[in-house]
Amino acid sequence: MATARIVIVGAGPAGIRCAETLLAAGFKPILIDENRRDGGQIYRRQPEGFTRNYATLYGTEAAKARDLHLSFDRLRGSIDYRPDTLVWNLTQGQLCCVSQGKHSTVDYDALILCTGATDRLMPIEGWQLAGTYSLGGAQIALKSQAVSIGHSVVFMGSGPLLYLVASQYVKAGANVAAVLDTSPFIKRIGALPKLLVRPGLLFTGMKLLAQLYRAKIPVHLGIKPLQVLGDAASGVSGVRVLTARGETLTVECDAVALGYHLRPETQLADLAGCRMRFDEASGQWWLAVDEEGRTSVSGVYAAGDGSKIRGADAAEHAGRLVAMALLEDLQQPVNAGLRDEQRQALAVMDQFRLGLAQAFPWPAEQAKSLPDTAIVCRCEMISAGELRAVVSEKGACEVNRAKAFSRVGMGRCQGRYCSQAGAEVIAAAAGVSVQQVGRQRGQAPVKPLSMLTEEVSP
Repeated sequence: MATARIVIVGAGPAGIRCAETLLAAGFKPILIDENRRDGGQIYRRQPEGFTRNYATLYGTEAAKARDLHLSFDRLRGSIDYRPDTLVWNLTQGQLCCVSQGKHSTVDYDALILCTGATDRLMPIEGWQLAGTYSLGGAQIALKSQAVSIGHSVVFMGSGPLLYLVASQYVKAGANVAAVLDTSPFIKRIGALPKLLVRPGLLFTGMKLLAQLYRAKIPVHLGIKPLQVLGDAASGVSGVRVLTARGETLTVECDAVALGYHLRPETQLADLAGCRMRFDEASGQWWLAVDEEGRTSVSGVYAAGDGSKIRGADAAEHAGRLVAMALLEDLQQPVNAGLRDEQRQALAVMDQFRLGLAQAFPWPAEQAKSLPDTAIVCRCEMISAGELRAVVSEKGACEVNRAKAFSRVGMGRCQGRYCSQAGAEVIAAAAGVSVQQVGRQRGQAPVKPLSMLTEEVSP
C-alpha cells in the first residue's frame, strides 16, 4: 500500500467510488462519515435489524442503491472506515473530529471532500410550526425509522426530489394529501431540449408523476405558497396557496415537507480557504473546482453534490474522477480511457442539471413577497421585517453584516436553511443582486456537537 495519508469525508456515492478507485491504485484511504451507515442521503441504509427490501425502500433507485452498497461492502475491510464521526473543523493538514462525544484529530496529506448537499428552502409564513419538515428530513424519517412525518402530509416546493419523496411515501402506504409545485408546466416544456440528453432519467421522472396521478394524489403546478396554517400549541393544521389560476386553495394536513432542489455543504471547504463561485443557473454559491475536482487550495479536492449539484449518478462519476486527479498529482498512473469516460458522462449530466434549473426554478420572487411577520430564520426566530429593517436602518446590504446585526444564521443549523432565502430578502430590500449580497461564511463547529467531560475528583 502507498503511504500518502488520504482522507475522504463522506460515504455517499462520491466518497465510495473515490475510495474504490484509490484502493484499486494501491492506496488505503481513511473514509470518515457522520452517518452510522454508508450510502449518503440518497442511498441511506436502513438501520441494522430492519428488513424492508430495496424496492420498498428506494423505489426507482433500488438497483443503484444495491450496487453502491455491495461495492462498499467489498471494500470496507480494506479501508480505514470511521462512521458516526463528525468533522467539525479543520486546519492545514489536520481534521478535528468528534464521535460519540469523544474528540480526535486526523492528519492528512490530501483531503477529498464528498460532503453532499442539504435541502434548499424558501420560507413561508408559518413554516416554524411543529410538523414542518424539509424534504430530506421527511425522507430520512421514512428510510431510517420507517415512519411518516404525519398522518396526512403535504409536499410543497419544486424539483425532482419533491416527486421522489412524495412517491416514496405513497409506496410506503402513507397518506399524501397533495403535491404542490411552484414551477409552472410551461417551464418544463422550455427545458425539454436540455432534459432529453438523459431520456432515461426524464422517463423516470415522468413515471413518478404518473404514480402520483394513479394514486389519485392531487398535484398542482405553478402554485404560490401563502401560509402554513396552525398554531404553536397544536402545530400544522393545513396549508394555503394560490393556484396557477389565481384561486385560493386550502389543504388540510398535519405535516408539510418543503424543498427547492439542494444546496451544497461547503462549510469545510470554506474553512480550508477554498474559493467559491456564484452559479447563475441555480442562483447560489458553489465551491470552485476544476473539471476533475481540484479546489483552489493545494491538496484539497471535492466531488459530488458538495461541489456541484448534479445528482447521485454524477456523484459516482465525480468520485472516480477526483480520485484519478489525486493519483495524477501524486505522479501515479491513471487510466486515461476511464478518465475520459467520466468526463464525458459528467458533461451530459451538467447539461441535464441546467435543464432542471430551468424547469424547476428557485422561486427568488417569493422572498420579496414574504410578509414582514414571516419567520426567515427558524433557529433564532428572525422575521423578514427584522431583516428588512437591518437593511433600511443599518445599511447592512451584505449577508455577514446583516447576520451580525440580526443574528440570522447564528442558530443550530448555522444558516443551512435560512442563509440563501435571507440573502434574497436582503437583496430585494436593498435593490441589489443576490450575488452582491454575498454568502454566509462558514465557521467552526460546522454542526452542533457534544463533548464528553471527565469528572475531576476534588
